[in-house]
Amino acid sequence: MPTVFTHAILAGAAAVALAERSARSRLVAAAVLVSTLPDADVIGFRFGVRYGDFLGHRGFFHSPCFALVLAFVCMLWLVRGPALFSRRWWGGWSLLAALGVSHGLLDALTDGGLGIALFAPFENSRYFLPWQPIPVAPIGVLAGLSPWGIEVLFWEAAHLWLPVCAVLFALALWRRALARRAAR
Repeated sequence: MPTVFTHAILAGAAAVALAERSARSRLVAAAVLVSTLPDADVIGFRFGVRYGDFLGHRGFFHSPCFALVLAFVCMLWLVRGPALFSRRWWGGWSLLAALGVSHGLLDALTDGGLGIALFAPFENSRYFLPWQPIPVAPIGVLAGLSPWGIEVLFWEAAHLWLPVCAVLFALALWRRALARRAAR
């Protein structure tokens, strides 16, 4: 998997870039939640849930189905800005759903593990995408601090975080230029 930091940074950046200013803080928090919560499935290891089980790591909680439900719950309890089922509400839900789905897809771009249960709960087979450029991160906090974990963090920072920051910076400059033009 990409590290939980990468999931959070990519989702937070997308929410900052796309959310309306009035709802941005809640939507960013919800975006980070939907993009990182699937990795909480590793808690199952402590309770005897095996990696390849339906509720195992990269199982149901990494599926698009779970992402759609989690986005719905987040819109009801975290975002609470737009009127229920309004056009803005569905826009926020769509963003959160896409960011939730991105978790499984990003993990399917890694070069390790058993794959992602993309069709759960209907089918538990695990899949990778044909292109797997992202090095798999170790599971666990201590493993994440190992030389391998640090190496993965540096790879993600260089190849994922920096480009996202560059895009956000460019977007901020563009918005500032538009605001100045509108103020004239």
